[in-house]
Amino acid sequence: MIDLRSDTVTRPTMAMREAMASAEVGDDVFGEDPTVNRLQETVAVMLGKEAGLFVPSGVMGNQLALKLHTQPGDEVIVERQCHIFNYESGAPGLLSGVQLAVLDGNNGILEPEQISRAVRPGYYWEAPSRLVCLENTINKAGGVIYPLVQQRAIADVAREAGLALHLDGARLWNAAIGSGHSEKELAAPFDTVNVCLSKGLGAPVGSVLVGSREHIKKAHRYRKLFGGGMRQVGILAAAGLYALAHHHDRLADDHTNAYFLAEGIASIPSFSVDLATVQSNIVMFDVHEQPVTTVLERLQGEGILMVPFGPTTIRATTHLDVSTEDIEHVLSVMNKHWG
Repeated sequence: MIDLRSDTVTRPTMAMREAMASAEVGDDVFGEDPTVNRLQETVAVMLGKEAGLFVPSGVMGNQLALKLHTQPGDEVIVERQCHIFNYESGAPGLLSGVQLAVLDGNNGILEPEQISRAVRPGYYWEAPSRLVCLENTINKAGGVIYPLVQQRAIADVAREAGLALHLDGARLWNAAIGSGHSEKELAAPFDTVNVCLSKGLGAPVGSVLVGSREHIKKAHRYRKLFGGGMRQVGILAAAGLYALAHHHDRLADDHTNAYFLAEGIASIPSFSVDLATVQSNIVMFDVHEQPVTTVLERLQGEGILMVPFGPTTIRATTHLDVSTEDIEHVLSVMNKHWG
């Protein structure tokens, strides 16, 4: 089976499993797990922040950030395609009591002027603007990389308005590889950044939230409040450390495979792809004159898995368990049925 549904479907390599099995552990709720502490420090340094906190999921990392930067009744500015708005189960309202001001960008990317116009003037009957959240790469836009110059300009506007900034950097590693900017450069405009270990890096679970020592101290308490306090979790942190050491640079292979796949699909008349949006490891393609379900079922019958991403759109995501030869086979099958 060639599984292109997501880069979250990867399985730990044997070497990663060995690293997990031999990990030194302690009670992380007491701050005594040395492997967790090393992971937190490693990611914080990579992103240029003072401290980090290992959390079970990217959703928890993002929601901890919202909790840190807001009070109930505040407003958070986001773009319509972002993960926080679409895929986090309404958590901002439930966990932090905030509302989202949802703006329409271009492929998930906002203009600084949109932030300026969205900031509330401060009337007592309004929800006060408190936080801007961006995402990099932008999953729902097809893995588009948020331009650093744009993020810096938005940060300038936000700072002038007294707003905090958070980055959902679930695939920040891909953004760094694809843009040529380091993770530290891409994280610099933000007060807090969440990065996932369980997507392109191939660890089985976990994310890290980074920020100032004061922010992470507060986040540690909120993590417990949200039910995320963990014990001998160095076994999982070891997978993250292994992934950073051994799977980071090879993300470029996933990007190459994604573009190879996108070019091949674009050449088939039944489908269309905006190649300009294929900037990392995600390919979105539109289906013409047939139901998406028909395409997915036929592919599954050939041992290929993808996911629907809209009424006429399918998403394919490359990752470390998919080879160039696998992509060649996928294109062969697609040409056989629709070429």
